[in-house]
Amino acid sequence: MSKENEIDHWFVQYHQTIYKYIFLMVKDAQEAEDLTQDTFVRAYQYYSSFKRDSSPKTWLFKIAHNTTIDYLRKRKPLRIFANVFLNKEQAASTEDILLLKENSRELLLALNKLKDTYKQVIILRKIKGFSVLETAHILGWSESKVKSTLMRAIQALSKEWMDEEENKGEKRAKQ
Repeated sequence: MSKENEIDHWFVQYHQTIYKYIFLMVKDAQEAEDLTQDTFVRAYQYYSSFKRDSSPKTWLFKIAHNTTIDYLRKRKPLRIFANVFLNKEQAASTEDILLLKENSRELLLALNKLKDTYKQVIILRKIKGFSVLETAHILGWSESKVKSTLMRAIQALSKEWMDEEENKGEKRAKQ
């Protein structure tokens, strides 16, 4: 398969999931679209450096990660997450949907309070479902760093989630 055909194939196969990953990081649909395009342009430019020691998906996510981090470093303040936690395939009542949206909002507030490394590892491992090895490759970390950072990130998220729940309870009590 030629370079162009393979990149086209990867684009069809992975552009949506890469777009969603980037969107979680930048919270802006247009920027996410632009950064997704930049990811595939870079993949085309650096195609010869792809050693095939990982899957194309992992390699593309590493490029997407680096492209997005470069963008975020140039841009302040950092905007990290968007509300993509709703499972649209699930049939639910209006009350369930409202509760899920409220919980998603609280989760996003808690996630936004975490440091960047915690957010990144949670997105890749728990939201995008990458393995420890794939996450390590994308972030340029060791596998043990991914594991320990994820453990600390989940503990920090738990604490922030509890704080959000307490704040919610206090607001209701004042009403």
